[in-house]
Amino acid sequence: MSELTDYPTIDVMNHLLEVRSDLAGNPFEFREFQIMLETTFKVLNNPPPAAPAAPAAERKPATSPEGKPSRKRKGGSMLSGHATTSACLADMDELGYTHISVCATKMWSYYYHRDFIMDYPIEAVAEAVAESDGRIIGTASYDPFRITESCAEIEKAVKEHGFRYVWFHPLSYGLPPNDRRFYPLYAKCVELGIPVGFQVGQSAEVLPSNGGHPMLADDIAIEFPTLRMNLSHTGWPWVDEWCSMLWRHPNVYGDISAYYPHSLDDRLIRFMDSSRGRDKVLFGKNGLGLERCKDEFLELDISEETKRMVLHDNAARFFGLDGR
Repeated sequence: MSELTDYPTIDVMNHLLEVRSDLAGNPFEFREFQIMLETTFKVLNNPPPAAPAAPAAERKPATSPEGKPSRKRKGGSMLSGHATTSACLADMDELGYTHISVCATKMWSYYYHRDFIMDYPIEAVAEAVAESDGRIIGTASYDPFRITESCAEIEKAVKEHGFRYVWFHPLSYGLPPNDRRFYPLYAKCVELGIPVGFQVGQSAEVLPSNGGHPMLADDIAIEFPTLRMNLSHTGWPWVDEWCSMLWRHPNVYGDISAYYPHSLDDRLIRFMDSSRGRDKVLFGKNGLGLERCKDEFLELDISEETKRMVLHDNAARFFGLDGR
């Protein structure tokens, strides 16, 4: 485990499930997530059938594809999270995570339910922030259908509970991120001196994806030049456009969450390991397991400088943890 702890890590993308799975509910009761398990996540949902068991005397310890003995991974499997904040902090310590971001996510059902399918209270995240002494980075969310109330909640989260970030999901509302209903959010984040993040690329759930085109961030980056912005979830399939936004704009970053690192697009890996993108890419997992995602990232054929910047230094600068 020493190799993992040798690399201080900040995880920029999680939901309440990561620290309070007992409060997060079951997202798979909603049709959008059920379809996701049938399509974009079907490989993870349907592992290959096990081979017939050998007689006990002939059995050998299970091994990974690299021939190493396999073990139960720390930090949970896909979307399992932790029952308590203290359990999450223990895994963070063992795996070398200095901070993780946890969002009080608001996510709307564009078609099937016409209501929230995630609507986590800031108070639950605030408890985790307090218990962790700030190692859990409190992250608020935003409802463009309730602008005044959302902006007031974000201000409360920052001023009363020490939140450092806002992350929202424009695709679930059927709106692009440059829609006028998001501009009050951007102005509020500038006023409070905190960064903002939102999903770009296709939606894993069956939600409209056209609003996830990364180039739609161009207007926002130009019109709010002091707003630090994270284009979340790699921008796939528009990877080149995602890279363009990070490269062109000094205030635009992008995270690699929601994809296991071994499956990242080759174009993204080349960009991340170059002088164009090394200082703009952020590490995150989006509930896919603290240990597995970090393990796979460290196995990528990229430079040591890139590994350390993506795992820690870029996010420290993005969140203002480095004092800048």
